[in-house]
Amino acid sequence: MSLPCQRVSLITLGVADLDRARRFYAQLGWKVAGESEGVAFYQMQGQVLGLFGLADLAKDQGREGAALGTGAMTLAQNFATREDVDAAFAKALAAGAKELKAPEAVFWGGYSGYYADSDGHVWELAHNPFWPLAEDGSLTLPEAT
Repeated sequence: MSLPCQRVSLITLGVADLDRARRFYAQLGWKVAGESEGVAFYQMQGQVLGLFGLADLAKDQGREGAALGTGAMTLAQNFATREDVDAAFAKALAAGAKELKAPEAVFWGGYSGYYADSDGHVWELAHNPFWPLAEDGSLTLPEAT
């Protein structure tokens, strides 16, 4: 079977303290779907998010002793309304996230804000009026016109 190449099955975030990271995501309402020693997995829509201790992740990558940090990437959640963005942003801050940019109207015509989780991973929360969401919250880009 040939699988499509434009896909991501698993996103793994390195975390300094797995228990602290699990508590943070639990406060956001995320539920652990599976665990192995030193890693927690969260089922998403067609994908999985993993939280993995930094030292163990470096070792697994064949870079034992490497200082892993956060990179120049953003994880994003899109919402149906600006009010949903504001509510999710407030929930993240209450869980201990660091505010990077409060939600606001942005240059591309939408509404978004950024926070960093307990390990500094950057999340964008956005409402994009040009990208309607399915009832289950999934996103499929509209056909180009």
